[in-house]
Amino acid sequence: MNIAVAQIKPVKGDIPANIEKHIQFIEIASSLKATSIFFPELSLTGYEPELSKALATDPEDDRLNTFQQISNRKEITIGVGIPTKAENRIRISMIVFRPNQERLTYSKQQLHEDEFPYFEKGHEQILIEIEDQKIIPAICYESLQIAHAEKASNMGGEIYVASVAKSQNGIEKAVVHYPEVAQKYAMPVLMSNCIGQCDNFISAGYSAVWTKEGKLAGQLNHKNQGIIVFNTQTEEITTRIIEENSLYTFDNH
Repeated sequence: MNIAVAQIKPVKGDIPANIEKHIQFIEIASSLKATSIFFPELSLTGYEPELSKALATDPEDDRLNTFQQISNRKEITIGVGIPTKAENRIRISMIVFRPNQERLTYSKQQLHEDEFPYFEKGHEQILIEIEDQKIIPAICYESLQIAHAEKASNMGGEIYVASVAKSQNGIEKAVVHYPEVAQKYAMPVLMSNCIGQCDNFISAGYSAVWTKEGKLAGQLNHKNQGIIVFNTQTEEITTRIIEENSLYTFDNH
């Protein structure tokens, strides 16, 4: 299976602009033969807790239908990040579009203390099955908690996908923790981070993939948007840098 993670620079609070950006990345991932692509935490709004209440929406929002249409047409699974409305408050969610199936919603179950004023936690872990492989999504803070990965493994998870918005400090913790998770539970770990200003910090990029042995298979840098495609059978990767405001791309193997 070819699974991709995207590294993007979201447009702060602009869902329509970010939808267009996502479409471009999905098209490129598909051209690289990816059968799934996952985006960073709150990728459709940017990580902006103070804007989350105004931007929160329903998982069935008609504006998101384009992702289902692309998923159906290109036979690609797509995971995007957006704040969603819950009964009482707002959740940090990943909405997953699968070819010719109903969309799934996963909401972050473990929040950082800074998020408590803005969000409530989700209550259910999901599995995403693609080509007979089970993917466990994790969203930022919880992906650094070993209990989350342990639960993922106990559920039969085979691939761990961390959708994050991490500063340099967060990345320094991640590059120690994720290979340990990969090795301990014998499952590849893929991290999709964003770049640019997020809330009150700069997101540091360095999206990466670790093999089930904990070996770094590929990593993007801290300043460019891009995609990593990982083949779960051969452990080969393809990386592509994507220039801002341009369809011009170039390979970086």
